[in-house]
Parts: sequence; C-alpha cells; structure tokens
Amino acid sequence: MPTAKQLADTGYKTSSTSTMPLTAYGGYLCSAQAYHYFQRRSSKRQAAEEQKTSGVP
Repeated sequence: MPTAKQLADTGYKTSSTSTMPLTAYGGYLCSAQAYHYFQRRSSKRQAAEEQKTSGVP
C-alpha cells in the first residue's frame, strides 16, 4: 500500500503535468490577443494618416 507521501507526490505530478498544456494554450491565446491588438492599432493609425493626407487639397 502506498504511503501518504507517495500518494501526494503522484497527485502533484499528475496535476502539474495536466496543467502544462493549459498553460501553453493560455500563453498562445495571450500572444494572439496582443498581436491582434497591435495590428488593429497599426491599421487605425494608418487610416488616420490617410484621412489626414487626403483632406489636404
């Protein structure tokens, strides 16, 4: 019969292993969100520049 320490170690290893993919996926979602944010910011800035230059006769 396993001891309490062995059960605790096994539980910890199992839970930490199962959270690794979730952590990686969370990092992917965060970086994708940041990428889209900067893309939108860049396109808005470019649209503002085009509007400013097209408004001058």
